[in-house]
Amino acid sequence: MKVLFVGDGQLGQMLGASGIGYGHECLLYSTRTQEVKPLSAHVSLPWTLTEAIAWADVVSWEHEAIPADVIAAAHDKFLMDPSRIKSLTDRRAEKKLFDDCRVATSPWQSYGTPAELEKLLRQTTQPLVLKAARGGYDGKGQWRFRPGDDIAECVAEAGKEPGIAEHLIPFEKEVSLVGARGKDGSVRCYPLTTNVHTQGILSYSLGGIDVVPEALQKQAEQAFHRLTDALSYVGVFAIEFFVVEASGQTQLLINEVAPRVHNSGHWTMSGANCSQFDLHMRALTGMPFPELRIEPTLMLNVIGAKQIPAGLWHHQDAQCHWYNKEPRPGRKVGHVNVRTANPDTALSWVKQWAEKLQLLA
Repeated sequence: MKVLFVGDGQLGQMLGASGIGYGHECLLYSTRTQEVKPLSAHVSLPWTLTEAIAWADVVSWEHEAIPADVIAAAHDKFLMDPSRIKSLTDRRAEKKLFDDCRVATSPWQSYGTPAELEKLLRQTTQPLVLKAARGGYDGKGQWRFRPGDDIAECVAEAGKEPGIAEHLIPFEKEVSLVGARGKDGSVRCYPLTTNVHTQGILSYSLGGIDVVPEALQKQAEQAFHRLTDALSYVGVFAIEFFVVEASGQTQLLINEVAPRVHNSGHWTMSGANCSQFDLHMRALTGMPFPELRIEPTLMLNVIGAKQIPAGLWHHQDAQCHWYNKEPRPGRKVGHVNVRTANPDTALSWVKQWAEKLQLLA
């Protein structure tokens, strides 16, 4: 098949590499430069978007911020209604989807103007997390407010644009579920992955290393089914959860979703017989999903560093991935996978290498 991916970042590149491995032809469309590019090429093709769409059998995406002109032009080549994905770029629509699908999330309210936010802050008795309705990732576009904080100062920052106010949840840890849904409704999910953030940016993930209670995995997969069925979704989909204690029981509260392959699923490139990129390609092209076999793996992000040290490139236990992006503080420029089932071993790798690999803002 011929597949056109909207976006030419590292996710598009890794998706394309997987597609080529299955014998498909893949091109990337840069939404920054409006250029059509071959995989891994720095030189664009002399093609228009219209020509690339006509060439493709199917169009997919590496990020959910799909431009309106692309949605209109490629509408018939998407495997699902892209407007449903576009709506998830607004956190108000995302939260409403959770409520409509009866998936547990933190209590929330929306606000549209500074006056509405000020009223909300004056009435709250709960610590809140304020999030811009659109944009913002890796901790950007978020503010915290506790009763007694300076309301005017908070409104001046968070009230510049519409957003949502969530109850600040005291959670034990953050986990994510990455899985895929096929055109026939079939689903495959990886084990819940533990994620550790620093300054709002994912530092590392423990894929299949932590022991996950069966009840939590079942709850996560139930949420996956409900959300992807509601969207008639095709492809890889990720859900981020908080693990919380409530009435003496451990349960999951959904934080947000990513309708695409996800950073917390990069460990599957080394730790699964079928990576998240392979699952996405299988979903797009109608191939059956295999039964997943997992080998526990640490994924350590490379953030803002100028390079991955040679000691890791040559280490027999490390698999390094460099995105060929201009490094700057806080920007993800690569990742390193290390297969290990031992949590202490994984954390020793983090302790040894995180400071060398991660330059945050």
